[in-house]
Amino acid sequence: MTKKRVGMGFLAFFLLFALVLTGCGDKETGGKSDEKVLNVFNWSEYLPQSVIDQFEEETGIKVNYDTYSSNEEMLAKLSAGNAGYDITVASTYFIEIMIKQEMLAKINKENIPNIKNIGEDFLGTSADPNDEYSVPYMWGKAVIAVNEDLVEKEVTSYADLFDPEFKNNLVVLDDVRSIVGTMLAMLGYSQNSTDEKELEEAKQKLLELKPNIKAFDSDSPKTLLVSGEVKAGIVWGAEATLAAQENAAIKTVFPSEGLNLWQDNFVIPKDAPHKENAEKFIDFILRPEISKEISMDYPYGNPNVEAVKLLPEDIRKSLEVPSEVLEKGEYNIDVGEATQIYDRIWSEVKNN
Repeated sequence: MTKKRVGMGFLAFFLLFALVLTGCGDKETGGKSDEKVLNVFNWSEYLPQSVIDQFEEETGIKVNYDTYSSNEEMLAKLSAGNAGYDITVASTYFIEIMIKQEMLAKINKENIPNIKNIGEDFLGTSADPNDEYSVPYMWGKAVIAVNEDLVEKEVTSYADLFDPEFKNNLVVLDDVRSIVGTMLAMLGYSQNSTDEKELEEAKQKLLELKPNIKAFDSDSPKTLLVSGEVKAGIVWGAEATLAAQENAAIKTVFPSEGLNLWQDNFVIPKDAPHKENAEKFIDFILRPEISKEISMDYPYGNPNVEAVKLLPEDIRKSLEVPSEVLEKGEYNIDVGEATQIYDRIWSEVKNN
């Protein structure tokens, strides 16, 4: 090797080393906070474009917006590293996983004064008891939606969906925890069971239900309901509400076995390049009038109590769940190593 080559090699190494140090510095400090960019990773059909447009116009921050269809998809992409996202939305039990894996940055609540609008019942979750890593966005439930014009019998439970009348006539959420959870509830078990025998029973029930399932869809299950292509389904509560707005024959049923409940929360990845912009975005979303606008388009449960006050009465009523129904419901929690069993069950059922 000539001296020239040695020198160039050393220079290249030095520059590379400097770049690595610079990159590490950016990640530790939250990146280029002065750059007018925000990279968002969110569920599909969960934030109106009008809200993004207002944020961009007011702040001058350009929003790059990508979507996913499940918590699992979101986690896989972030776990791969260098995803470049500044903010994402995770269900509470996934926050627990992400904190354990040191994937999240602590949120500076001084940059989010509108957090005062969040109801106390939605703060201090089991996954983030001190609210260091997350800010509530929406909450909801999996419900049964029924097209009463097409269904002869009264539906009151998950068990009713096994009737031959529903053969190839159900749409079911493509969400392992929600659907395996509903089968566990029907069997009288916890929706967060880690018992292999109980989970095997739930799998057998799902396989028994499979001939009745026309489609698995978490993105827009209301589409098949509204068109009449299916008679009923296990869907997000907001999807049932939206379907009823387009087709009055569609009714929401709270299953007698108990609801599967969830809460979604804003989180900031540890390597977010524009952390302050993410906090600015969260604060913007938590404005009552903005949060109300989101609920008008996507009527999930809203933890923003000031926004709920602004909603029309019909939307407010659609969000109400009787206390006795909520008491029978169960929120998903991290099931640890049993997650692998849930995933295996889901794969076997869908590929059967």
